[in-house]
Amino acid sequence: MRTAHARPPLRSLQVFEVAARCGNFTAAGQELGLTQSGVSRQVSDLEATLGVALFLRNGARLSLTLAGDRLARQLADNFSRIWSAVADAQRSHQVVTLSMLPSVAAKWFAPRLGNFLAINPDIDLRITASRHLVDFTLERVDAAIRYSPAPSGDLDAVKLGTETITPVCSAQYARENKLNTFEDLYHATLLYADLPEDWSACFKAAGCQRPPPAGPRLGDDSAILQAAVQGQGVALGRSLLVADDIASGRLVAPFNVSLAASHAYWFVRPKGASTTDAIDAVKAWLFDQFEEQNQMRP
Repeated sequence: MRTAHARPPLRSLQVFEVAARCGNFTAAGQELGLTQSGVSRQVSDLEATLGVALFLRNGARLSLTLAGDRLARQLADNFSRIWSAVADAQRSHQVVTLSMLPSVAAKWFAPRLGNFLAINPDIDLRITASRHLVDFTLERVDAAIRYSPAPSGDLDAVKLGTETITPVCSAQYARENKLNTFEDLYHATLLYADLPEDWSACFKAAGCQRPPPAGPRLGDDSAILQAAVQGQGVALGRSLLVADDIASGRLVAPFNVSLAASHAYWFVRPKGASTTDAIDAVKAWLFDQFEEQNQMRP
């Protein structure tokens, strides 16, 4: 036999602990994914390394020696702690992939990323920004923020919040173009976006009889709002996306005219999908952020 001071492989200790708990090598092999002979060989090698017998063998029957019983109990306790530590590590660093529109990611989520990380330091949040409706299965996305009238029936959806649509521009643009009344927009540059609530609806809500003047069309909300910040014209701003720009003074809303958005924001997941503590934490954080924004709305 080898010297009793040799350090045995961790794998052989694990195999022995399972064999001791199961009471036979066949059942231990099924739990470990080994053959009966493979378990027997690992145990024999461990006994040779330790220089002590761990099992008394009487044909197919096994019983632990005093040394084997003592070692098995100590290993069971320590392996339990190891697997508990592994589970804690897995729980403390969970990946959550969240899909949203590029405009929502850039104008609303990005400025709040620091707040999310401060509250949820153990969540590895990954944002995928796209204009198409994400395929949860193919794209391995856990949840999404959808902007729509109502999500499809194959999703579990909870409304996060609604918003309003109002004309916005830079303060300098409003001064230089003397935007004092809504009718002054007839001589302004109107920036068009792909919104259900368009300039025609806004002019009608303001009581204007003539249709709005034509203007450049930018399909992406982030681009059109950036153009407005840079003094390129007046955009129709969604309240969620322009709130930070208005609060900082980068944009102003020169008129008390707004439209209720026909779309809302929804937190969606595949119907019946299992959840995790991390996904629930992301959902709770989003609800808190939307609630805070709704309370700030005039």
